[in-house]
Amino acid sequence: MKAAALKAAAMKAGSPETATPTTTSPAAVERSVSAALERWEPEVLGLSHAIHADPELSGQEFRAAKRVSGLLRSAGFSFDGPQPLLPASFSARFGTGELVVALCVEYDALPTIGHACGHNVNAACAVGAALALASVADGLGITVKVLGTPAEETSGGKVDLIGEGFFEDVSLAMMAHAGAEDVIGGSSLAMGMWDVLYEGRPAHAAAAPSEGVNALDALVIAQTAIALARQQLPPASVVSLIVTEGGSAVNVIPERARASVEMRSPSLKNLRTIEERVRRCLEAGALASGSALKVTPTGNAYAELRQDRYLSEAYREAMSARGRAVAFNEDPVASTDMGNVSQLVPSIHPLLGYDVGGAAHHTAEFAAHGSSASADRAVLEGAFGLALAACAAASDPRQRERLLNVRR
Repeated sequence: MKAAALKAAAMKAGSPETATPTTTSPAAVERSVSAALERWEPEVLGLSHAIHADPELSGQEFRAAKRVSGLLRSAGFSFDGPQPLLPASFSARFGTGELVVALCVEYDALPTIGHACGHNVNAACAVGAALALASVADGLGITVKVLGTPAEETSGGKVDLIGEGFFEDVSLAMMAHAGAEDVIGGSSLAMGMWDVLYEGRPAHAAAAPSEGVNALDALVIAQTAIALARQQLPPASVVSLIVTEGGSAVNVIPERARASVEMRSPSLKNLRTIEERVRRCLEAGALASGSALKVTPTGNAYAELRQDRYLSEAYREAMSARGRAVAFNEDPVASTDMGNVSQLVPSIHPLLGYDVGGAAHHTAEFAAHGSSASADRAVLEGAFGLALAACAAASDPRQRERLLNVRR
């Protein structure tokens, strides 16, 4: 989708080029945002609980997307045409202002352990912020754009939406991520994932082993080579590998072996270095065993996260007004396709803390806390923080001009 098509969709309700902000005091904006969150609190928290109770895997979040879309439609949001091609995604907007604020809504869960990364909290917080911003959209001259972004845990739906052009009209992008504490400013690790397949030739392991080509041997050699290569990889590199197929019977030379490889690094540049080294290790296994090698990328590569300093500080200040101390920490944490968004437009992706009983992400224990009273408070206060950060940027002439120039 080209920018012209996006602009045409946005003009259905009026021309963003002619919508200008009116004079609105910060106190009045804050009151409007708070009132909107109070008005929509039952629906926003109901959304969080419903998504938490009904987890859906990456790319299959159809019920979550329907729930979010229904709430936005009831609040007067219109839906862009055309919609994204990715299943379980959507694009909706409110307002006609030139400054376009994107809220990214992710809602996928993990196999067997449900919302063990807290994406129900992420989704509800982003939607709450969008509803709050809609209440001040006309006064601040903004358009509130809500993007349903599935498959964050696997293939990276935000990267697909970037490819389709749904960020071409965006001035700034925001979301918050569930966590055990409030943190802003952090980066993330760039990440790439591969499916690895070795194909050999089967033979009886006792009667005719020399007739076979052992695909599992290739994988063992590759694993060993990768383990030895780790010392020479760029600092903070992470390479993870699991064997997903290693043979069918102990008395048959394995004709097929399969593995999943995940590579992470503090920067996309260093990730490419890691990928080159790992590929050579995989090729070594094929060469030594005589097997054929096939490497297939799994989903999209994730870039490192860059959080905008102004928006980060505005978020911290807003959260402080709610009695929440948000730490500033630039260390990379995990990986996210929000990193790809942040490479294009100024973005924030704070960690939103609530009581998780000491549990770590991606555990059933973490998931159990996702609909608690503490999580509910985090949803509403995070929505307030995101909304006020966007309002601060929209109201500051210098920041507004900076953000508008991102897409000119």
